[in-house]
Amino acid sequence: MGFTQAGLSARSGVPLGTLRKFERTGLGSTEALVKLLSIVGGLEATIEAAKPEALTFASIDEVLKDAPRSRRKNGWRT
Repeated sequence: MGFTQAGLSARSGVPLGTLRKFERTGLGSTEALVKLLSIVGGLEATIEAAKPEALTFASIDEVLKDAPRSRRKNGWRT
């Protein structure tokens, strides 16, 4: 994309040390990631990919059918 680390840091507002650590380790804050994505592109695609799938049910029976049943574990009660 043609960005230098210093240039990307200046444009995004992410400190240069944070940007270097992010590139080196892949670890960083969500805030820094959003700032970087807003500059290099991909923020909209990331938001769209993170949206949960909408669930629709025709009746309460469908909801109850899909609900996991908890099983009691064997052992002493405390």
